[in-house]
Amino acid sequence: QVQLVESGGGLVQAGDSLRLSCTNSRRTSSNNGMGWFRQAPGKEREFVATIDWRGSRTNYADSVKGRFTISRDNGRGVLYLQMNNLTSDDTAVYYCAAARSSLGSSAKDQYNYWGRGTQVTVSA
Repeated sequence: QVQLVESGGGLVQAGDSLRLSCTNSRRTSSNNGMGWFRQAPGKEREFVATIDWRGSRTNYADSVKGRFTISRDNGRGVLYLQMNNLTSDDTAVYYCAAARSSLGSSAKDQYNYWGRGTQVTVSA
């Protein structure tokens, strides 16, 4: 079974950067598309970014395009989310997820493994 663990969250100021990591304890998701989602208090979990199994195709939510970059190191079994120029709207719990297929997706129901999340708080 895939076990995903996120790290790298924290409290930062607006304009700062953070890099989130997601490790797969069993490296069994190297052939799966991966994604990052986030959930702010009182809101639905929303798509942030996705990447295919090779790392050659990515897709982003409009709200993070140009600021966030998703990448992966299959050799190490790690997924990354580099977040630059953070704003208070980026405050949320961030989750990584492994997709059912080798392609990424923006749809939550296309993911069958989820981490427990890491909190990102951006102060204005």
